[in-house]
Amino acid sequence: MATALQAWSPLVTVVMPVPIAGHRRRLRGYNQTELLAAEVARDSRLPLVRRALRKCLSTAPQVQQPDEEARRRNVAGSFNCRGRPPAGGVLLIDDVITTGATLDACARVLLNAGSGPVFALTFARED
Repeated sequence: MATALQAWSPLVTVVMPVPIAGHRRRLRGYNQTELLAAEVARDSRLPLVRRALRKCLSTAPQVQQPDEEARRRNVAGSFNCRGRPPAGGVLLIDDVITTGATLDACARVLLNAGSGPVFALTFARED
């Protein structure tokens, strides 16, 4: 992880977790990607931006979707940006990547709202 952060460091100005739906956060009591993002932000000495990206529609869990196209449809339109995103680069944190549909949906929202470049860091990959 340290090597990846060093490569991005000139471009990344903030760390941002992928948001989860409010009811899932209430059930769990936490957002696992927010906890991961907080550690990355601390280790990289970058600000953590927790609330700029929001999950505005509750969707079925991605793991229940049969294929990449279904995953993309499932998250389409389910995120929005609160206000103007950071102008600099964003390091978007998610726990698991399978097809990249969630990260892609989040990155598109940030970029369309005026963010700088968006990079992604995940901690596990599911095949």
